[in-house]
Amino acid sequence: MWYNIAMIEEDLKCIGCGATIQTTDEGKSGYTPASSLKNEGELYCKRCFRLRHYNEVADTELSEDDFLAMLNEISTKDALIVNVIDIFDFSGSLITGLQRFAGGNPVLIIGNKADILPKSLKKNKLLNWMKRELADNGIKPVDVMLTSQREKGDDLEVILDRIEELREGRDVYVVGVTNVGKSTFINRILKQVGDMENVITTSHYAGTTLNMIEIELSDGAKLVDTPGIIHKNQIVHLLDKKDLKLTSPSKEIKPKAFQLNPEQTLFLGGLARFDFIKGERQSFYAYFANELDIHRTKLAGADEFYEKHKGGLLKPAVEPELVRHTYTIKEPTDVVINGLGWIAVKHEAQIAIYAPKGVGITLRKALI
Repeated sequence: MWYNIAMIEEDLKCIGCGATIQTTDEGKSGYTPASSLKNEGELYCKRCFRLRHYNEVADTELSEDDFLAMLNEISTKDALIVNVIDIFDFSGSLITGLQRFAGGNPVLIIGNKADILPKSLKKNKLLNWMKRELADNGIKPVDVMLTSQREKGDDLEVILDRIEELREGRDVYVVGVTNVGKSTFINRILKQVGDMENVITTSHYAGTTLNMIEIELSDGAKLVDTPGIIHKNQIVHLLDKKDLKLTSPSKEIKPKAFQLNPEQTLFLGGLARFDFIKGERQSFYAYFANELDIHRTKLAGADEFYEKHKGGLLKPAVEPELVRHTYTIKEPTDVVINGLGWIAVKHEAQIAIYAPKGVGITLRKALI
């Protein structure tokens, strides 16, 4: 297919990210060299082309407010809302005000990356835990289901049947925070039902999808991939490509147990720090990507240890200063660093957790 230059300013979209194709400003989203318009097949912007073929990412001029404005349109539609959540980063990937975006539409929650959690965690226990957490955050879905990052598996067929049942002939809008695997999930659907391979651009980087991407279903309704909501309190926004490989788990995480005495410290690479200040000697369980190194040291001298080894022994590291948060734990609790992982505290303890400035810390009922 050859594209007419006159079409560019109208409604020609990049199939990878949804941006409107334009040939005049390389610094803005949707830019495509005019010579590329002579190519046959579906059209990708330069940003998506570089990301898909060379894993290079370019910044976008769109702001968080721009993404939210696009999603506000959903409340005016008659549709099924499918909210994809990253189970590993459950706290960081919840959408504040989801019911407002959904309007009166039903919401189906899909917990993605179930294969990342330890196999010892039973499916029913995980689903019940998710439902409690969602209720505590004011989210009232019609159903909660699980899927994984794996290409193979029978979970997708069950999910598709449930979506078909719930949508009742309506459009389906897929929403989620950046980096939860939303576009990958849609690509799995397209491969399953239409033999379409990796149409939508995916990556570890936030903000890959820049506009609504509409895919027509067999009955004339649409499956719509929406721009990911940017949560700046996730640590992923501070990391580069190399560091993401150390912090974003791609296979089942193996929890690491540390028997600590009071006044001992754990460094999570150079990204965060956990201090056990007071309490009985006990085991703490660290749930992070297997590639992230964890170092134990004494609380006395921990500041000097960090300054000496940041970026070396303690890697990866980031520029923002680590901010201290103190808590008294009285029951089994997960201390979550949004986008990085969590430490399970099983018994009463006084602790401090350090994370880069702006990165959220969440306390929740123990998952495992």
